[in-house]
Amino acid sequence: MEKLIITVAPTGSQTTKEHTPYVPLSPKEIADSVYESWKEGAAIAHIHVRDHNGDNTLDLDTYREVIDRVQDKCDIILNLTTAGGLVNNEEARLRVCELNPEMATFDAGTMNFGQEVFHNTPSFLEELATVTKERQIKPEIEIFDIGMIDNALRIAKKGLLEEPFHFQFVLGVHGGMSATPKNLMFLIDSLPKDSTWSAIGASKEQLTINTMSILLGGHVRVGMEDSVYYRKGELATTNAQFVKRIVELAGILGREVATPDEARKILRLSKNLIKG
Repeated sequence: MEKLIITVAPTGSQTTKEHTPYVPLSPKEIADSVYESWKEGAAIAHIHVRDHNGDNTLDLDTYREVIDRVQDKCDIILNLTTAGGLVNNEEARLRVCELNPEMATFDAGTMNFGQEVFHNTPSFLEELATVTKERQIKPEIEIFDIGMIDNALRIAKKGLLEEPFHFQFVLGVHGGMSATPKNLMFLIDSLPKDSTWSAIGASKEQLTINTMSILLGGHVRVGMEDSVYYRKGELATTNAQFVKRIVELAGILGREVATPDEARKILRLSKNLIKG
């Protein structure tokens, strides 16, 4: 098996201080959490940012502050969300690509998301695919349900998404596929040849899905975006705790962990993020 790529998702769009006092929200908190996670073995950081009130934002200056703080300390790959907190502002979502990240999220379909609707129309996805291709940004194709794979492949047939694809299975979100081993296997079997993939199981299923991913040759995402509990009844106090556990588990299961540069080769990234 190729080496294991660990992504840390330190903040997300849904986790608040009411869920856990430990979630990082300010640019400094996010950057410090990313750095701590990199020290433990994370190769990619999936970044959401918040404003001064803790609300979701796609503000480029806030992104830039996080980027600068992280890059001053480490070489982790930065994967910027183009979704924010399910922000239904296509112009703002596309503008994130102006920061030229190595990776950016490509949420491959519209869906119910808890009590909200996550809008990703075919026309928006084609425009996002066009922009990421022009800027040589690697799309992380986020899959919440099986039909989203077909959505992405239809866009790829138009020449807007290039192989090899990288998929992120996000299981356990209310409105998407549940986080079960059977569903994960179904998704893996539905992928085009030579694709890479990673998976998360929201909340209590995080470790189960992560363990399966290690054993099946995929990659993993952990962090407070997906789960705030380290174990039942015990809040994690840092995102680095989740990363450290995966590194230890991978060692037990005989899977080496990739550095950021090794992850760049596995994912065939074409460039580094340019500071804005």
